[in-house]
Amino acid sequence: MAGIGFEIRKILERDSYWSVLRAYGYAGLVSGGPWVLSILSIMMIGILAVTLGVAQQEVNAFQICVTYLMAGSLIWTGGMQLMFTRFVADRTYANDKPEVLPNLFGVLIITMAGGFAWAGPFIFWSFTGSFFQQLLLLSNFVVLSGMWITLIFLSGMKAYRRIVWTLAKGYLLGIVVALVASTWELNGLLLGVLVAHGYLLFSFLHHIVREYPGNSLLKFDFLDRNRSFYSLFAVGTLYYLAVWIDKFIFWFVPFTSEAVIGPLRASIIYDLPIFLAYLFILPGMAVFLVSIEADFAEQHERFYRAVREGDTLMHIEYRRDRMVYAARQGIYEIFKVQGLTVVLCLLWGRDLLHAVGISPLYIHLFYIDVVAVSVQVLLMAILNVLFYLDARREVLIVTACFFITNLLFTFATLQLGAETFGYGFAASVTLSAFLSLFILSHKFNRLEYETFMLQN
Repeated sequence: MAGIGFEIRKILERDSYWSVLRAYGYAGLVSGGPWVLSILSIMMIGILAVTLGVAQQEVNAFQICVTYLMAGSLIWTGGMQLMFTRFVADRTYANDKPEVLPNLFGVLIITMAGGFAWAGPFIFWSFTGSFFQQLLLLSNFVVLSGMWITLIFLSGMKAYRRIVWTLAKGYLLGIVVALVASTWELNGLLLGVLVAHGYLLFSFLHHIVREYPGNSLLKFDFLDRNRSFYSLFAVGTLYYLAVWIDKFIFWFVPFTSEAVIGPLRASIIYDLPIFLAYLFILPGMAVFLVSIEADFAEQHERFYRAVREGDTLMHIEYRRDRMVYAARQGIYEIFKVQGLTVVLCLLWGRDLLHAVGISPLYIHLFYIDVVAVSVQVLLMAILNVLFYLDARREVLIVTACFFITNLLFTFATLQLGAETFGYGFAASVTLSAFLSLFILSHKFNRLEYETFMLQN
């Protein structure tokens, strides 16, 4: 994430209110732009399709299909996203950027061809729709798998306006295609999403090729155990499993869900509040990028530069203290901003649900979901600091805790009754955040010792 950090620091150097607004605006666009635009586009396609006469049942099936496609592709590629991110960072630090592009093509072949290999039989065996519909589902999954990998480079390329404009054009194109093809109902809507994500995939590849010129066509060096960290693969996979496991449980427990299309099910009681709540993490994500990727990253670099250049112990300890202070302030800022967001949701939650046409019966689940996703932003920030400290084993422990506790606590809430729905996810992410805070504090206390005594 160094690219956005450097850009934010450059903007903040101007020391004005406008520069602060610009910095947070850039951070919000990079951290939440792709995600917010994708959600809003899917919602817009559904709304416009209904107005054009597409049956509500077909629109519901479309939205459920896209949700499963995104969940499945994120889980499938989550491990490779993290492992390859570290590989790219190491190659960039070693001034070996020509190695990035051929390895990117290698990653894309593995993720997209591998996804095709296992998702193809599953889709063609599980779905009883037309062959064209099955092909659209499979194509969407494969393209999404490739797009998540290319998004790794989003923050490293500093042409943020061009990239956000590319995102806007891609999703606008998808909306237009979906509406033009809406006479095909579900198939037409899926075609629109496929066109949007296909356009984004190849557009991002175009940007990457310009930024990272390669010296060969295809390499698989990222699979070399001496150059990559498979613990990061486990972390990425476990994290996305942890984020989605409670949704899958509610989707496939019979009394909390209903069949929608093929093997896919949806939980009306659980889905609407949780996905609406995720729209409110954007303020925390913007603060997360500004505080951690700009302020903490700068202090982190100064501390390790002092270590590498053989500075005095007093100055190294001073740099350590500044880095700890930057991390503490970043976490505090996220807590403050996201806490204010929670308070506003508590005050205006009923009006918000009414405005989007959701029953007020969902209000208590919406409240607990807003709190839970806000704590999740905090957890992400702490994990990011641990990544800076190269605490891969500790991050693996936290993500494993997140996955296991979310699984167990969600099942427990199913036994306790509907009034406890959502508390499983909230308790799990809160416990994981406290665990990560404890580990981070312990890591900072031993930082000089581990820096000097535990290196190969």
